[in-house]
Amino acid sequence: MNISEPNEGLMETILSLSPQAIFDGTLGEARPTIEKIRQLIQSLLDKGCFYLAATEEDQLLGWVLLGIGKDQFTDEKNGFIYELFVLKEFRGNGYAKVLMDAAISHFQKEGYAEVRLSAKAENFAVKLYENLGFQTRTISMSLKL
Repeated sequence: MNISEPNEGLMETILSLSPQAIFDGTLGEARPTIEKIRQLIQSLLDKGCFYLAATEEDQLLGWVLLGIGKDQFTDEKNGFIYELFVLKEFRGNGYAKVLMDAAISHFQKEGYAEVRLSAKAENFAVKLYENLGFQTRTISMSLKL
């Protein structure tokens, strides 16, 4: 398996699959259009975010979207994982962990003291994040009206 920044062709594939990634990550609450995805992703890329893609023999397995966050109270910068996605047919093979390890390693090499991410509480990936040492810092709550 290879982990690297995607070429133009892989980037198009990632963008085309991103609506499904958002749908899965929000447990079916959001299904953005490809136009909305491109707008959101372009904004992140313009701010220095980038993808790491997992491939095997030119087959896309999954990706992680990395960037920089800033603590809202201290303004301290931290690594931020915006998205983690493994294609359905490749889930259960440890690729998500490999992608997360690559992301964490990147942030360590860049000298960040902390990595953050957000996830739906019921998302199955939360168990992976906890196994990697992530801890709950905040809880976001909502009330449907």
